[in-house]
Amino acid sequence: MEEIIHIINEMSPYLLLGFLLAGLMHAFIPQQYYSKYLAKPNFRSVLYATLFGIPLPLCSCGVIPTAMSLRKEGASKGAATSFLIATPQTGVDSIIATSSLMGVAYAIIRPIAALITALFGGTLVNKLDKDSQGKIADSHEHEHEHEHEHEECCCHHEDHHTDNHKATFGQKIKSALQYGYVEMMEDIGKWLIIGLVVAGLITVFVPAEAFKVFEGNTFLSMLLVLAIAVPMYVCATGSIPIAVALIMKGLTPGAGLVLLMAGPACNMASMLVVKKVMGTKTLIIYLASIIIGSILFGMAIDFMQFNGIIDFTANLVSSTHCKEGGTWIEWTSTAILFILLLNALVINRLRGKEHCHCHEHEQEHCCHCHD
Repeated sequence: MEEIIHIINEMSPYLLLGFLLAGLMHAFIPQQYYSKYLAKPNFRSVLYATLFGIPLPLCSCGVIPTAMSLRKEGASKGAATSFLIATPQTGVDSIIATSSLMGVAYAIIRPIAALITALFGGTLVNKLDKDSQGKIADSHEHEHEHEHEHEECCCHHEDHHTDNHKATFGQKIKSALQYGYVEMMEDIGKWLIIGLVVAGLITVFVPAEAFKVFEGNTFLSMLLVLAIAVPMYVCATGSIPIAVALIMKGLTPGAGLVLLMAGPACNMASMLVVKKVMGTKTLIIYLASIIIGSILFGMAIDFMQFNGIIDFTANLVSSTHCKEGGTWIEWTSTAILFILLLNALVINRLRGKEHCHCHEHEQEHCCHCHD
């Protein structure tokens, strides 16, 4: 329990800041910009989709309807694929939280890895899948068939963007706070809590020598993590404490990065929807890009670790083994974070005020909205 509390105290100030930044991005960047530059099946559309997606704090399931909506609005298949690969791996909240709990080096490499793997996957889809242009035909039907695979994740597009240019500054700030501290909490709060609990259970119950058999064997460590991470449902932020706990139990730092990349980017729901909506060929490229990219970047991290270039475990040790009590800022942030999570995950649900993050024309297909 002490380990879980310490991890929460470390992360809570950065999480609150990350959620605020996410809300500001949502409120001040018009949604139509995300589809305006993504239509042509070329490298530029893939690059724009990747750069748009990296800072967005969408979880592994929430990115599915968002990417499909971009595809329907005219984004090329490669752009939609790159968005699917890049977005769930990162986000302003997870990058900040990664820096706080795993160090600056991890926080820098993580978005770079997402950028390169997304560019590779999206470009390959545009090159190999000739059906790269145009909108999805009968996409509502496809999404409806698979909505049970991600029914807990509501669509993440919002009508707030439609009238963004008409809103006053104060209204945009209110929208930012609403989105960051209520709707984002609803979207990824559960996965964040699960990640923290799993990390605590690993720390307490997994023997310290459990993963020593993989010590020095980077490839086997990564295969083990991939077998666990690919079907797993975990958000970019919720995967951080799990990765920390596993590294502290003996997995290599590179294997930890594999979890941070493959865990959020892959899950059964996203694989099924990608296959149905964009085809088997795109699904294969999508999975191959994530798996190959995570292994290559993981091996690069382990090379730097084992050759003394960068010590990726230094900050992990100081974060997880420090026994000093948290500062008042950390404890205050933890209390605020707990209240916000309680409001989003319990109180709003009891009141029947779950938010529907849908495009106006998609609401009847993906969510049950409440007045």
